[in-house]
Amino acid sequence: MKQKTVLFWFRRDLRLHDNPGLYHALKQQVPVLPVFIFDTEILGKLSSGSDPRVTFIHRQVMNLKMELEKTGSSLKVFYGSPESAFTELLNEFEVTAVFANKDYEPYSRNRDREIKELLGTNEAGFFSFKDHIIFEEDEILNNSGQPYTVFTPYSRKWKAKYNEISINTFPSEKLKDRFIKTNPFNMPSLEDIGFKPGDTEVPSSEISEEVISNYEHKRDLPYIKGTTRLGMHLRFGTISIRELTIKAAEWSEVFLNELIWRNFFTTILWHFPHVEERAFRPQYDRIQWRNNEQEFERWCNGTTGYPMVDAGMCELNATGFMHNRVRMITAGFLVKDLLIDWRWGEAYFAEKLLDYELASNNGNWQWAAGTGCDAAPWFRVFNPETQQKKFDPKGEYIKKWIPEYGTIAYPQPVVEHKWARERALKVYKSALE
Repeated sequence: MKQKTVLFWFRRDLRLHDNPGLYHALKQQVPVLPVFIFDTEILGKLSSGSDPRVTFIHRQVMNLKMELEKTGSSLKVFYGSPESAFTELLNEFEVTAVFANKDYEPYSRNRDREIKELLGTNEAGFFSFKDHIIFEEDEILNNSGQPYTVFTPYSRKWKAKYNEISINTFPSEKLKDRFIKTNPFNMPSLEDIGFKPGDTEVPSSEISEEVISNYEHKRDLPYIKGTTRLGMHLRFGTISIRELTIKAAEWSEVFLNELIWRNFFTTILWHFPHVEERAFRPQYDRIQWRNNEQEFERWCNGTTGYPMVDAGMCELNATGFMHNRVRMITAGFLVKDLLIDWRWGEAYFAEKLLDYELASNNGNWQWAAGTGCDAAPWFRVFNPETQQKKFDPKGEYIKKWIPEYGTIAYPQPVVEHKWARERALKVYKSALE
């Protein structure tokens, strides 16, 4: 006779504490079997070999499994498609329901729809909950009942709503006795899923009051550690967005605004999924990009001859991280100075960034390109030399990442900025006429 169970499906929420979907699963009157799937559809899009994000996920899943085994339970880990994993689970257990936390990306929404249908044919329910943002879908709308497409009024409404409510946390960690009792399950190794361990340093998940409190004054200076470096932990849910937001609201409105931007871009992707492939504003798809492959390669390698751009790309290639201010500079340079399609840069960041998530990466690249849903004009063009003087006046960041800077080994500029700016303005204007 099959054992009756509720399944909890871990995705981008790799923690046992303050986990809404897990909390609601554990509140059921049936033992909970936790599940994780190394999805071949997602992994297949990554570069084979070593990807530090996969190493990080594998390590976190192993930690979850060991934590659960302390309670006499375990974590059932699959490598394959979600459909094959749930088919196997339905054959092995009497599954009454599957609980999970929502993911708003187009692939994830389609995947969940298909799994819900599969479960429905087996008389099992599928229940998903808001987790990695504070307000979702239709919770923040303008006075006409439409989604905001400009950040500032969205953020005002977001803060007003936040101040009206109390943010609830979900003490799932207090219900550990409700997991199914079982012997430990086997877990595929990194090599089993086609990857080798990555040795990239992973930033701490500590929520630092000092860093957040000083964020307003230090966040634009790439030569100091003035940002939280929590993006990777938010991406994979190893920290709670509710706990972080509560502290941000207390310690720094400027940092809180960054979290609201993340929420905003997630909402944009949900309401306007076309942004994954195309410009938010259709007329910007008419821009005639140059897409010079040699110049793109120089940008990727950090050899454009513009030190702030090159330092950022060298930092990214070496560590999987790039300072926030420098991300704007490098993105703006690729799109405006080199007239290379923002999607090329977005894809490169998606491959390299440890904290990559589709909504924020896409939103920020479209912001840099002027094709997105912000109110900033398309003719905003950053001057990388001015940015360098303002945010790295002594060249400390540049010298750290470009040891050949100031020598004959450092390359000449790939393009003259003033001329490139005028070229970009003409191309944009021509596309928008």
